[in-house]
Parts: sequence; C-alpha cells; structure tokens
Amino acid sequence: MTRTRRGIVYLVGAGPGDPGLLTVKGKECLEHADVVLYDYLANPVLLDHAPAHAERIYVGRRGRGRYQDQTEINQLLIERAQAGQVVVRLKGGDPFVFGRGGEEAEAVAAAGVPFEVVPGVTAAVAVPAYAGIPVTHRTLASTMTVVTGHEDPSKGTTVIDWPKLAATSGTLVFMMGMKTLPMIVARLLEDGRSAETPVAAVRWGTKTEQRTIIGTLRDIVAKTMEAGLEPPTVIVVGEVVRLREQLNWFEKRPLFGKRIVLTRAREQAGEFARLLAAYGGEPIVAPTIKMVPPPSWDALDQAIAKLSSYSWLVFTSVNGIAPFMERLNNARRDVRALAHLQIGAIGPRTADELTRYGLTADLIPSAYQAEGMVTALSQHELRGTKILIPRAEMAREMLPEQLRLKGATVDVIPVYRTVLPESGLSRLKEQILAGAIDVITFTSSSTVSNFVELIGGAEEARRLGTKTTIACIGPITARTAEEFRLPVTIIPGENTVPALAQAIVRFYSEGARVAVPASR
Repeated sequence: MTRTRRGIVYLVGAGPGDPGLLTVKGKECLEHADVVLYDYLANPVLLDHAPAHAERIYVGRRGRGRYQDQTEINQLLIERAQAGQVVVRLKGGDPFVFGRGGEEAEAVAAAGVPFEVVPGVTAAVAVPAYAGIPVTHRTLASTMTVVTGHEDPSKGTTVIDWPKLAATSGTLVFMMGMKTLPMIVARLLEDGRSAETPVAAVRWGTKTEQRTIIGTLRDIVAKTMEAGLEPPTVIVVGEVVRLREQLNWFEKRPLFGKRIVLTRAREQAGEFARLLAAYGGEPIVAPTIKMVPPPSWDALDQAIAKLSSYSWLVFTSVNGIAPFMERLNNARRDVRALAHLQIGAIGPRTADELTRYGLTADLIPSAYQAEGMVTALSQHELRGTKILIPRAEMAREMLPEQLRLKGATVDVIPVYRTVLPESGLSRLKEQILAGAIDVITFTSSSTVSNFVELIGGAEEARRLGTKTTIACIGPITARTAEEFRLPVTIIPGENTVPALAQAIVRFYSEGARVAVPASR
C-alpha cells in the first residue's frame, strides 16, 4: 500500500474479534492512518497498528441506548477525507456483511471522496469455526444462508422468506439475533422446521470471552435465557452443529478464557504475547517499565574505542545488544572489531539475538542468571583479563563484583535505562478488582517494583495480589515480589519467557500450585 497525497477513506473489516484475523491489507491501512473511526465490535487491540499521532474516534454501535447516528459517522468520514486525511473506518467483521458499510460507501461516493473497501473475515463463518462448527459439510450441509437477526424497523414488514428458510436443509446463520431469538425459533417452527434441529448460540466468538450454548429449536431459548447470554451473539441452526462435540478446538486450549497481564516493556512483549495467545490465553500488555537510552553515550563510545584491550564481552540481557551494535556502527566499525573477543550471553534468547548480527555466543550458562554466569566464567582463567558488560543503568552488582574478586577488571557500561511509563494502571486495577485478570507476570525485579509504585504502593499491591495469580520468571524476580509481600504462585524451572509461558500452562492444566524451585 502506498501513501496517497489526498484524502481517502478505507472501509476496513476488523474481523470477528481475534486480532490475528485482521487481514494484511487491513493492517497496512491502519499503519498509514491519520484518523481511525472504530466500532464496538472492532477489537481495540487493533488500534495499536495505527501511528501514535493518529486520532482514534470511537463511534460504537451497541444496538442499545444512545449511539452516534449513522449520518454523523458518514459526515465525519467525508469531512476528514476532504481535509486531506487518510481515514480508516474500522468495522467489526466484514464491512459489507450486515455492517452498514454499503451505506457508508454510498455516502462517501456521493460526496466525491475516494474510498476503498478492505474485506474482513466475517463472523458468519469465523465464529462457528471457532466453536467447532463448519458452516458447510459434504454430508450434512451443501448450502449456508446468512440472515440478519435485526431488520431495519423502518421497512415496516419483514422481507425474510421464513418458509424457504425453514424448508432448507442447509445451515442458517443469524447475525445479531440474540434479542430476536424467540421470534426466530417461533417462525422456523411455525413454518415446518423440526423442533429437534440442533442450534448453537455463540457469544463473543473468536475472543477469550467466547461462550457457546448448544440446544435444539425446542429448548435453545430457555437454555440461553438460563445462561444469561447477551449480544453480540451468532446463532447457527442446522445439522452441522452436531460436529461441535468432535471439532471444538478453540475452547479446549489450555489457557482458554485466561487473561494474563504482561508487565515487561511494550517493545519486549511481542514474543511472550504470541506464546500465550497460542495456548489460548488473552495477553494484556500493561508495561510497568519503559526502556530509554542512557543520559550519555560517552562511556560506551570510549569502551568501543579500546575494544582491543578486552578479552570478554558479556551481555546480561537481550536489551543490551542492539544499542551496543548501533554505537559500534556509529563508530564506523562492524563485527570484525569483535573477532578477538569471547562473547557471553546470559541465556538462549540473548544468544539468538546475537545471531541477528552474525555473532555466536561462546558461553551460555546453564542457569540463566548472574549466578550462573559467574559459575560459567569461573571455568576460565579470569585473573588479569578485562571484561566489558554493556547492560542496564541499574542492575544487580553481583556479577561484576564476583568477577573482580576473581582477579578480572570489569567495565560496566550503561546502554539503556528502565523508567516508569507515562500511563498508569488505573484500568488494570479496575479489572483486577472485578476478578477479570487471572495472572500477572513479572519478568524482572524492576517490573515488580514499578508495578507497586504505579498501582499505588505496597499495601495496594498486596491487596490486589490476593485477587489474582502472580507468576515470576525466576527466583530473583520472585524474591523482589515477596519483599513486597506479593504471593508468588508460579515460577518456571528455567529463567526464560517460553518456560514461564509453559509454567502457566502447567498450572492451569494440572490444577495445582506450581512448585517453587528448591534453589530459592
């Protein structure tokens, strides 16, 4: 997608809820947006794809209460585009499948505003699929019919041919049909559909909150009422519903329905979030730290100027590698300047990051923490050697202190700082108190201490900690949490993000407390 010089409107389908179902082109449109107008059904996580400067305007339509009039939305689209802005209209599902996208396209076209339609994954297909229900099947359903459950009341009379719908042997999918479910059932039964026809009602399909109620035309209304099911819900009628018992994959993932908070820096959260989502969890990125450059690069530049005097280059975090390599490049030098050095990496993730620059770690300790690095380096003759450690400005001093005791000269150079992010955690606090957060994860001591400060102090943190599960990446981080009297429940046996994700899975799969390693 190329950035246009004139205003334009993109009608973008956001998909049914799972942010991974956004199309590549939809993502590209968001990345170029000046303003995004988004719906209630569009996952707000998708707004992160828009530039920081882009204006975000909620024009939600929830089908109840006061909401922005459609003509007002149309006018906004036209005015912003005519002002030369790139406007993204982000709509749940597909814009042209009961999304009023056709009306919006008509309005901007009549105003002479350029526009494009970016189709989205429609809930009519995706929601049943996530509930384990294929909308067509070679032996059960050769057709599918998508029907609105909420006709425009201004039409006066229905235009839905209920006798034909009742007579079809294919699958019926009713969108926005929760409120009118009693009427839908009554009409189908009245026009001859068997009372034993299977029915599924799926609320918030494809999201962590997905909830599926199975019944028949005879009892589905009573079952959904008993369950308190509310919109947004997709109703599926037909024999294919019977396949759910065998094909229900989404709701059986080990972390399904679990909301897990990631407190690490936003730029670091991607890998962890992907792992948790793959296990079925909903990662909530609520960073308590932000990484920024040190006040000055002078110390690092001076160390790079005398690289030939060092024997070891040790990285104690993946975060130290990029700034070090950038300053090396700034000095008009490359990896050849490191050829004489032995390189240590605190763990496999740090070692993997080194390979991006064509470097291979000579040493990775078996325990991925400072104590493990001391043990591993102690296998080498350190007396008289010179070691360079590019790291965070504030960190544990155990590693350099122990290496100096063994006769090494150690230069610790700050290459980044961790500071408090600008935004607070008021929304997260509300979610914890409401019982909507299952796990809070901490991947460093600084994420813990900053969490305590941002949440309102140690007493408030302890109160909130009793209402959720605390997971720490390793014993050092756990020790910091326990100093604030936070009840730590989950600690992996290995200090890595993948191991932490697996430990959370084990906790919920085994239904028991994850044992705290004896080494603590």
